[in-house]
Amino acid sequence: MISKISAFFMRRKNWTIPYALFLVVFVVMPLLLIVLYAFTDADGAFSFGNFRKFMVHPEAMNTFVYSIGIAIITTLACLVLGYPAAYVLSQERFNTSRTMVVLFILPMWVNILIRTLATVALFDFLNLPLGEGALVFGMVYNFLPFMIYPIYNTLQKMDRSLIEAAQDLGANPFQVFMKTILPLSMPGVMSGIVMVFMPTVSTFAIAELLTMNNIKLFGTTVQENIYNGMWNYGAALSLIMLLLIGVTILFTNEEDSASNEGGGVI
Repeated sequence: MISKISAFFMRRKNWTIPYALFLVVFVVMPLLLIVLYAFTDADGAFSFGNFRKFMVHPEAMNTFVYSIGIAIITTLACLVLGYPAAYVLSQERFNTSRTMVVLFILPMWVNILIRTLATVALFDFLNLPLGEGALVFGMVYNFLPFMIYPIYNTLQKMDRSLIEAAQDLGANPFQVFMKTILPLSMPGVMSGIVMVFMPTVSTFAIAELLTMNNIKLFGTTVQENIYNGMWNYGAALSLIMLLLIGVTILFTNEEDSASNEGGGVI
């Protein structure tokens, strides 16, 4: 018996069994339940009524479009602020880069609700109104580290000889950046976009706290329907959100592959 147990654990593929079970129980089964509820009505019969309700319901559709707009604005703001920060941190002459990176990602160690409540307290201290501006500010503040770190990681691992080769060929600093550094950093940019866009488009707690429930995002709509017992319609909305996130990941992966094939050409 002991020899059989020892032989079982000596096989490397057997160590994947716990992860496979975890994947099935906590990922696959919830997704299957979402699909099941989304395509059934309250009586359990197959129906497209939940999706039809979403298409003809103006409030849900407007909330969906508005949430995508907020997510795009937040992602662009994080990219504009995060790329220069990641670029500076990746420079070899910046001797304290590792310490600064830790300072940038330090907010990720704090619970997102605590960070959001701190933002509410900050706006209250400055006598600033809570609303759309506070929502975007809070989104950028919460998700900026998710943009900085992937870009920094990519820039840090970049082959410096390619930059030296571009400089030897007569490229000025602007040309070196546009034709060498930027294309080679696109995998990090795409990863950052996905890591910011996905949680932004599906969040609801940040919007509730920073707008005093005056602005509703799509995640709030999903949460309200499930909380009120409308599991089928809530599951349909969740499935729509998952499809949007899946399309985003697919698009960014294609862009990533394209940048890897054609990047770094002078």
